[in-house]
Amino acid sequence: MAPDKKPKKDDSKKFKKMKNKIKSKNKKKKSKSKSMGAVPMDNRAIDSEWWDVFWHKNSPSASGSNEPSDEEEGFKYFFRVSKRTFEYICSLVREDLISRPPSGLINIEGRLLSVEKQVAIALRRLASGESQVSVGASFGVGQSTVSQVTWRFIEAMEERAKHHLKWPNSSKMDEVKSTFEAFSGLPNCCGAIDATHIIMTLPAVETSDDWCDQENNYSMFVQGVVDNEMRFLDIVTGWPGGMPISRLLKCSGFYKLCESGERLNGKVGMSSKGEEIREYIVGGACYPLLPWLITPYEDNDLEIPMLEFNQMLEAARAAAVKAFSQLKGGWRILSKVMWRPDKRKLPSIILVCCLLHNIIIDCGDSLHPDVVLSGHHDSDYIGQSCKHVDPIGRTIRENLSKHLQYCKEKASRAHTV
Repeated sequence: MAPDKKPKKDDSKKFKKMKNKIKSKNKKKKSKSKSMGAVPMDNRAIDSEWWDVFWHKNSPSASGSNEPSDEEEGFKYFFRVSKRTFEYICSLVREDLISRPPSGLINIEGRLLSVEKQVAIALRRLASGESQVSVGASFGVGQSTVSQVTWRFIEAMEERAKHHLKWPNSSKMDEVKSTFEAFSGLPNCCGAIDATHIIMTLPAVETSDDWCDQENNYSMFVQGVVDNEMRFLDIVTGWPGGMPISRLLKCSGFYKLCESGERLNGKVGMSSKGEEIREYIVGGACYPLLPWLITPYEDNDLEIPMLEFNQMLEAARAAAVKAFSQLKGGWRILSKVMWRPDKRKLPSIILVCCLLHNIIIDCGDSLHPDVVLSGHHDSDYIGQSCKHVDPIGRTIRENLSKHLQYCKEKASRAHTV
């Protein structure tokens, strides 16, 4: 076969020109296909279409389920917040989610996930406690996307929403005290404390007696102090569920602040008998009786004034019990058994659920009635009893009991007259 002829100089110039033209055309096609596929929207722009797509796919008419048929109620059912509060949450985390662009977080339509859709995915995962696969299917994304988006949201919320969990200033605390006294009769009460277990399964290499609690579950504790509106004022978590609650209290920063006089050190109140009553919170029998933590009487044969005191204290303590029932009912990831969670990351998930609980209250929202736990937040756990009694705490409890008895007698006399 004869060898190819060498092209003339003119032909080679023409070939180069043609080659360059083809390259430039291909570049234009590629850039056009990119703009039509992977990144068609500015991530800073507000995405208002995601809800229509989600509702069309997951509404009762589409899924045959019992969820609310009204869109407003449906939104709150799926994401626990109103659309207005949802927009506020998006505003908190928007810059963080934009400044760390999600690598590979593209849905099946070939579109980069908007901030709104990322927040919706994370809220749905926390609210439902469903598997990442199930949550992903409802949004048209994969399991790994749900995992990445949820964790990125949690990191952003930890930093940007922490102002929603703080100890009240003096004027706000006056309101808290006034409301507690109005429905329980207890003067100068600043809050209520309780704790709950977050149950989990652990791989064999991570199991230990510390994490195994009294009901033979592996669990992590959450302790919270709440105000009259069931808003969390302080939380501590990360500790094994196998430890006594009294020890959990002593491990908390809250305990150290109270013992050093940096917290619950505000205005001193006066009982009807003229005794000074310092600021305090109320707790159940599993907590020690301290000068700043008042617990119920526990003897078997209690006199009527003591029983009545216990009833009033329980009315105040109910704020904490209800707060945890709402927390675990609203953010069901905490009420279901966690499958092999990262114990270093789980406290962050718990904290963000508490922040979301507070945001609902701060924004004037309320949970959809169907999602709140109907029973106790720790229904499978028998209450522990702490026998530690501080002498000053005992005196304050007696003064409070006498105060309640005096107020009852005074009201009875006024009613008789």
